[in-house]
Amino acid sequence: MSLNDFVLALDQGTTSSRAILFDQEGLAQASAQQVLPQIFPGPGLVEHDAMQIWRDTLATARGAMEQAGIGAKRIAGIGVTNQRETTVIWRRDTGQPIHNAIVWQDRRTADLCENLRRAGHDELIRERTGLIVDPYFSATKIAWLLENVAGARGAAEAGELAFGTIDSWLLWNLTAGPAGAKAVHATDATNASRSMLFDIHRQCWDEDLCQLLDIPPVLLPEVRDCAADFGHTAKELFGAPIAIAGMAGDQQAATIGQACFKPGMIKSTYGTGCFVMLNTGAEAVRSRNRMLTTIAYRLDGRTTYALEGSIFVAGAAMQWLRDGLKLIDAAPDSEALASGLESTDGVVMVPAFTGLGAPYWDADARGAIVGLTRDSSIAQIVRAGLEAVCYQTRDLLLAMQRDAAAINDLALDVLRVDGGMVENNWLMQFLADILDVTVDRPAVTETTALGVAYLAGLQTGLYPSTEAIAAQWQRQASFTPNMTADRRRQLYGAWCEAVARVRTVV
Repeated sequence: MSLNDFVLALDQGTTSSRAILFDQEGLAQASAQQVLPQIFPGPGLVEHDAMQIWRDTLATARGAMEQAGIGAKRIAGIGVTNQRETTVIWRRDTGQPIHNAIVWQDRRTADLCENLRRAGHDELIRERTGLIVDPYFSATKIAWLLENVAGARGAAEAGELAFGTIDSWLLWNLTAGPAGAKAVHATDATNASRSMLFDIHRQCWDEDLCQLLDIPPVLLPEVRDCAADFGHTAKELFGAPIAIAGMAGDQQAATIGQACFKPGMIKSTYGTGCFVMLNTGAEAVRSRNRMLTTIAYRLDGRTTYALEGSIFVAGAAMQWLRDGLKLIDAAPDSEALASGLESTDGVVMVPAFTGLGAPYWDADARGAIVGLTRDSSIAQIVRAGLEAVCYQTRDLLLAMQRDAAAINDLALDVLRVDGGMVENNWLMQFLADILDVTVDRPAVTETTALGVAYLAGLQTGLYPSTEAIAAQWQRQASFTPNMTADRRRQLYGAWCEAVARVRTVV
């Protein structure tokens, strides 16, 4: 191989930090990963140590390069993808965060969001940003930090602080390096679109929304395309500078990794949460069914939009069953337990640990397991946790199908899936059955990292075009529905009844 024949994807997720080296064919050649501890200061509160995120990301990048036996000069570019909405504010002079990162799952700003709705600001926010007013997004987290960290507001107004989602935080540290050189403070359009401060139509930070939440615009990063020049790493980090050439939030990166470049193509990612994204092309479609209108990607200054549905708990339910209740030793054990049963005998889990996402948007809802009897078993509870992932996906797809029918009758008959949970064959078959659509699992299931590698490769010339990327996509397995319509109605009806029990907003 010649020089510059790899791209390095830095995939910083909610529960781990990972680096993967991809070659020109989009195949992973080396990887390294570190688990990220979760911090739970109180009910509904979730934080991360931002400095640990940076240390772990740097360590995994170096680990992947060492595993592959290559140096910086073999890497055409770096792509950064990240858990979206998670909020960090740091000092520009020292690079030190003023508080732990507030994670996307955190619900501490539920009252502030309710006040915004009561004051009638939800329509303005929806029109400008495409988002529902919810603690999920970054804006109210920023406002909370400025109000609750001593001296933060004054420092922000003086231009001494910087805000970023995790992509911006990593970019700052990658470009500053240990020598403290001037760092790059930037983000991409997809991450900006999840802030509740970005006008997705004008493609800029919105002055009215900043004023509404009393957020100084000087705090915010510059917004660039997803494939762009984001600067170079400090030479001290890897022995030589490497171009940082791609950036996208994790779900948008997965959309690119799944080659969903045509309007009507749809993907669903199953990680800590579950996120379904439908490409709507150049049109920013206003959902009538409580989906989000968001940016799928922006390339060469041209924006492609998407409808998105967000589920806060998917794989996190299996983690809770493993770590909290000690019902399983490892998440993959769930497949054998679930496949060994005919049914849950009426046991239904609603994993609303941090509220309910789309299409309910109920920040105060809390989880429940209903239908328990003395005969209920560990296997039934575990299977109910897996089934809940599929029922929540059906919630989203039904809403999207109604939106699509009102737009241009897009046929949503094939769902491309990715993420750690899709290795579970039983889960994928049940998903196909409950959705009544074909579920396609790709040969490369780590599509989030692959997508941002593609972005970096597009910018550096390693990948020539999106058409070439689409040609690389390969199906590994396909799951077709074989459940009767009556059985599907019965199971989904029981789910809807269970959800109604935990909802606080109707």
